Amino acid sequence: MPPETSPEPAVATRPRGERFDRLDALRGVAILWMASFHFCFDLNHYNLLTPHQRFLSDPFWTTQRTLIVTLFLSCAGLGQAVALAAGQGWPRFWRRWAQVAGCAALVSAGSALMFPHSWISFGVLHGIAAMLLLTRLLAPALMRRGAAGLWALAGLGVVALALPRVWQSPLLNGRWLNWTGLVSELPFTEDYVPVLPWLGVMLLGVAAGLWLLAHRRHWLSGAVPPPLQPLAVLGRWSLSFYMVHQPVLIGGVMAWVAFSQW
Repeated sequence: MPPETSPEPAVATRPRGERFDRLDALRGVAILWMASFHFCFDLNHYNLLTPHQRFLSDPFWTTQRTLIVTLFLSCAGLGQAVALAAGQGWPRFWRRWAQVAGCAALVSAGSALMFPHSWISFGVLHGIAAMLLLTRLLAPALMRRGAAGLWALAGLGVVALALPRVWQSPLLNGRWLNWTGLVSELPFTEDYVPVLPWLGVMLLGVAAGLWLLAHRRHWLSGAVPPPLQPLAVLGRWSLSFYMVHQPVLIGGVMAWVAFSQW
């Protein structure tokens, strides 16, 4: 009998010192777009936009929000692909996960002070924390199956995207269960990024990232032009920027309102 052979690995290992500037720059684009969106929201909240905008219903704003979250979670999926391909161990994963989960808790606390009736119980950072854990549990076993595993990962992503469209339950509408995304009525909250359907975006990002690392690695790791280097730097500090940008923006808007009333 011929010796057993293992499936061809889906990705190549990460060379020592390799940087993923293009992925970081893409993440930087997402964070700047998000900050611009939030700045407009803050101006509107303090009645500084004319005419007053409807962020919860106007397609101009709701479509932007969907695209921003999609870009964020796609980048998170691509980043997980890089980490998995590099053989990131559980201790390092838990350190990063704890940072995201801790920041999510701070977002909940801060939003409860500013918006007590619509505080954020499961926003983008809460969703990312949950999805990172699920991805970490799902992806490694599928990676060992080579190309078939990547197709299975992408298939799970498509199922996750579709499931909330075909099944919802009013029993899951409460604040402590709406994180599933299988709700029959959207909650009243300042930010809501449930596991479903958004896990699908992250899983598709992981599958795409693993394929790119195996076949088009330079699309993620290639250098960016010098004028775009600040975007790459910003992308590497995206969590820190996320946590400070709204306090700075809101503080600036409040200072402007107070100054204009003198």
